[in-house]
Amino acid sequence: MDYCSFYIICLWFLACSRNAFASGDGSDALPGFQNLTKGYNKYLRPNFDGKPVLVNVSLQVASITAISEANMDYTATIFLRQRWTDERLVFEGNKSYSLDARLVQLLWVPDTYIVDSKKSFLHDITVENRLIRLFANGTVLYAIRITTTVSCNMDLAKYPMDKQTCKLQLESWGYTMDDLAYYWLRGNDSVRGMDSLRLSQYTVERYYTYVTTGRYETAGEYPRLVLCFELRRNILYFIFETYIPSTLLVVLSWVSFWLSMASVPARTCIGVTTVLSMTTLMMGSRSSLPSTNGFIKAIDVYLGICFSFIFGALLEYAVGHYCAEQMAVSNKLKKNASEELEEIKISSVLNSSLPSFKRRKSLIQKDALECGDCDEKNLEKNDTRFKYLLQTKQRMNRCLRLFMVENPANVDRYARIVFPLTFLIVNVFYWAYYLFF
Repeated sequence: MDYCSFYIICLWFLACSRNAFASGDGSDALPGFQNLTKGYNKYLRPNFDGKPVLVNVSLQVASITAISEANMDYTATIFLRQRWTDERLVFEGNKSYSLDARLVQLLWVPDTYIVDSKKSFLHDITVENRLIRLFANGTVLYAIRITTTVSCNMDLAKYPMDKQTCKLQLESWGYTMDDLAYYWLRGNDSVRGMDSLRLSQYTVERYYTYVTTGRYETAGEYPRLVLCFELRRNILYFIFETYIPSTLLVVLSWVSFWLSMASVPARTCIGVTTVLSMTTLMMGSRSSLPSTNGFIKAIDVYLGICFSFIFGALLEYAVGHYCAEQMAVSNKLKKNASEELEEIKISSVLNSSLPSFKRRKSLIQKDALECGDCDEKNLEKNDTRFKYLLQTKQRMNRCLRLFMVENPANVDRYARIVFPLTFLIVNVFYWAYYLFF
């Protein structure tokens, strides 16, 4: 058999198979399904140049993972189901048929996309995860499984006591409201799987759906479906990891208040160790979040409060030790002054004898003769300056006495009450503000 004869036989078999499919004689052909091969154009939507196509949407959330505060996004795996009616696909009977997923390439499907998606992919193991089901009245069910990473604008001012609202938005890429309209199939019941989600750091408080439109520079309004869900962060992990350790460090710094002022190495070691430990804890808590996001978070405020109290305890010892040293110097000066005063009294008694009196008198007269030409106004002026300087010195000493502690032991005594009481009051205001406001 030559090559031309083989080619003619192949063409004959191909023509016979087409005629059998078109006439519906084949046992595997669907009743009336031959309309798919006759006058169907997948590039034109149903009701072309007529009323818009109504697309009913439902979805099931399989998982939400990798909620990232650093990138402000989340990754979700969803089953997206779309239903619409194409009158060109009506066939006889009342059955529905599941078709091969590769038939999607021969049909018109809505150009649905995820608005805020950063990256997405369609699962293809072991085959592409698509489903096409055709009903007798021309209704088409198109289901796909997608994993997508969607951006979510987060407000981290109350981190880790924050509540985030994220969205999943579905929209038509090219069809406006005049050509296509989206609707949720059963309102909030169109979304399933949210109630059974188990997230590592969050709890889904509530979710709701609504329909809106998107406007762009291209003319027209584009239909959009929105799923909003609120996530509340679980704070118990942060309480054990950050809040309790930082509070215990603050309490540890108060141990120095019960040590003697003379125990310089012990008190200094406690102060420096707690400050360094608190610094390490602060750096560790910020390592999981971006440092350039510009947020002052609730956990940063609390760690700053704890660091201030720990550093204040170290400064308290410095102040107490300084006051003790100044008190020791002051007592020493008073003792020396009293000894000098006794010496002056003894010398004054000795100088009160008659010869010494005559000697002093002659010296005074001699000085008076020598200064006879001095100006009396200059003497009065010098007197006024001396009095002014003396008054200024007395005022300065009076001001310095306000900052001097007469009993340095009172510094520790007062600190034992002031530090814990102040820390307790600050905690009440902190937790009340971030939990209830």
